Amino acid sequence: MKRTSRDIRTANRYEVLRQIIAESPTSRQEVAAATGLSLATVATLVGELLDLRMLTEVGFEDSAGGRPRGLVAVHASGGALIGVDIAETYVRVELFDLALNVLARADEDMRPGESLPEQVVGHVATAVGSVVAQAGVEGARVLGVGVSVPGQVDRDTGIAEYAPNWDWHDVPLLDLLAEHIAYPLHLDNPLRACAVAELWFGAARGRGDAVVVNLGTGVGAGLALGGGLHRGVSNSAGEWGHTTLVLDGRLCHCGNHGCVETYVGAPGIMLNLRELSPGSPLLHPEDQTATIDALARGVAAEDPVALKVVRDTARYLGAGISDLVNLLNPEVIVLSSWVAATLGEPLLREVREAVARHALKRPFAATEIVLSPIPTDPVCLGAATFALEGALQSVGQPRRGQTQPAKRTTPARSRTAPPS
Repeated sequence: MKRTSRDIRTANRYEVLRQIIAESPTSRQEVAAATGLSLATVATLVGELLDLRMLTEVGFEDSAGGRPRGLVAVHASGGALIGVDIAETYVRVELFDLALNVLARADEDMRPGESLPEQVVGHVATAVGSVVAQAGVEGARVLGVGVSVPGQVDRDTGIAEYAPNWDWHDVPLLDLLAEHIAYPLHLDNPLRACAVAELWFGAARGRGDAVVVNLGTGVGAGLALGGGLHRGVSNSAGEWGHTTLVLDGRLCHCGNHGCVETYVGAPGIMLNLRELSPGSPLLHPEDQTATIDALARGVAAEDPVALKVVRDTARYLGAGISDLVNLLNPEVIVLSSWVAATLGEPLLREVREAVARHALKRPFAATEIVLSPIPTDPVCLGAATFALEGALQSVGQPRRGQTQPAKRTTPARSRTAPPS
């Protein structure tokens, strides 16, 4: 689809603000150099962001042989953003200031079988209400809520099209959320959220081509190619977890056999453990988090079963990642999400060795494989940037919101937040 001049202006506004958030305080000249935009364009966009109170003037710096350069910084208290991480086993919500510092956090556990859309929406609404109350922000300061949900989503309509682990098909998620939440809502999935978080603040910052491998209950790959997020024609790029790793292998929730996810997602790791040692005390059959935690402790204690399970998992993961190395030739591959964070360096070491065995030597030599360095939840952080993007897109429009119908931003429906 051809981009309009408004789309381009929004993208430039977003890129300027992104650069200032990353390098605050900074000069207009430095922003122009970093973004490739003309100084005149940057000056105009900075002026708009100053008018919106997203930026503030913070003094001057000396310049060689010229007038002192004015410095601008993000106005952290000029607004608030909310990021929602809907995962298979929990809902996590974080509220950020405009510098993307976390001001409040709320978690809701989701028990097995508690995945009906109405149940998930209830958890999200409760957690959103909690962070707004904790932070004590006025409703008018909340610029938007970015919502990440597993599976394939339609950003424009706010529909969760397909979530295989829950058997969701065409769930109007944002419409359901709008019945409880008054703020502008913006939907995407964790692959995109993690990739954006790494581009802004993590291991992909300053890299042109990066892959962020999400290892949780589900598995996927967020793609940043040519310096920007790669979505694909239907916003479905990155479903690497549903590529075939083992012919006629384990049955996957998507209906196919032998998907990457069935061997390296949390349920797949539990099955690796069960097949190796059915009676292992490391195995907590109904609790993914407890099992992965037990494996991590077992590896630290040099338990032979735990070591073998992590090594076997890394062999599968390394084979799958080598395909990404060979296909995409990225500068960096980042292992992200809670399974990667819990298993940590022992998993990373084994994965690097496995990728070295399977990938072609030239692209492998050019690829760094690292754990995500982001200390907070990268999905919440990335989701918050979707809300920020939506807020910037709405500048100059008569109502706040992105592409959703007006009812999604109507305060009268709110039951968790003050009117905006």
